[in-house]
Amino acid sequence: MSLNNKKIKSNHRFLDEAGDTSFYGKGKKAILGNQGVSSCFIIGMVKFKEPLEDVRDKVVVLQEKIANDPYFQAPSVLKKKNATGFYFHATDDLPETRKLFFDLIKSLNCSFEAVVGRKSLERYETKHKGREEYFYADLLSHLLKNKIEKEHKLVLNVSERGSSTKHHNLTLALEKAKERLAETRTRKNTGEKVSRHDINANTVFNVQNPTQEPLLCVADYFCWTIQRVFEKGETRFYDFLLPQISLVVDLYDTNNFYEWRNYYSPKNPLTGSKKISPQKH
Repeated sequence: MSLNNKKIKSNHRFLDEAGDTSFYGKGKKAILGNQGVSSCFIIGMVKFKEPLEDVRDKVVVLQEKIANDPYFQAPSVLKKKNATGFYFHATDDLPETRKLFFDLIKSLNCSFEAVVGRKSLERYETKHKGREEYFYADLLSHLLKNKIEKEHKLVLNVSERGSSTKHHNLTLALEKAKERLAETRTRKNTGEKVSRHDINANTVFNVQNPTQEPLLCVADYFCWTIQRVFEKGETRFYDFLLPQISLVVDLYDTNNFYEWRNYYSPKNPLTGSKKISPQKH
């Protein structure tokens, strides 16, 4: 059967981020360690294993409940209602709201993967050439490299986050993912050199706002959960969702590269010891 006659499988993933990609402020003054500047940057991806419309309906119903329940009419909720309509966003949400949404996420048949990039000025200036788009693309490429395959349409629904999710950055990440996949194939098939141009990944980026795509709110909560571990040493949210968190890669944790100890799963969970100590420069 020719390729044209084969049915191409379409898979959707939902991506968000936590933290920021900032290393310098005005006048190229180093800002790592300053109040409000993250110690790491996280990109995460959710895969739903049940019909998307069903999950989307569940999220919308709960959002409407929060928006219309007099108990939840706090300033943060009213601000969203008046601007765009209420949607879940872990950083802003009330503790009671978080609990309801965490319970919903817990009930879903889904899995989550994330890549964590510890921020280092030295690495940023050398490996990433002092450019935020290279830092972003490096992390995202590690998340994508095992997802891009021939005859496999991959739709990446990405939560819009300012400059980091511009088309240039996403395309750069995809090209780096192809390079990494090609390197892996070369190692496994030493008799044949594989080029990234030989990888015909049918990958589409669909950048959206969470107000347009409620499923992105699930990715936001998972990312926030991982961020709490690395920024605060707080694991209770992570522990709650752990069965659904299939993989967290602490990408630049060089002390644990041996035997893939920087790869965390339910069998090798994160602990509060992963909290990153802010560094002044």
